Amino acid sequence: MQSHQQPKASAVFPQTLTGAVSDLKNRLQRHYERAYPGLGNVIRIVLDEEEERARDLSSFPHLFLPDLVEAHMERLGLQPAQTRHDNVLARHGFREIENYQPTLAYVDC
Repeated sequence: MQSHQQPKASAVFPQTLTGAVSDLKNRLQRHYERAYPGLGNVIRIVLDEEEERARDLSSFPHLFLPDLVEAHMERLGLQPAQTRHDNVLARHGFREIENYQPTLAYVDC
């Protein structure tokens, strides 16, 4: 009797992570190419260099890659591309929200 064997998590995880990094690089490439048409080769080089740095920093390079690429682009004198983040961990512009309503606080003495 043959049983259906599940692939080991240790074998599946690196493939999933590699796919996530690859997808992220493709999205970043598209975003930066829209912001800087004609700089596709430069953007690709930056992405490759920063992917290597991100992999050196962490086992989860996709968490560091966008910030590393943004910093590298700024060092090149280019403003970061305005990207839409689907990631809940991404920075948001909460500081831009102005709230002039008083906030009540409850203090139990």
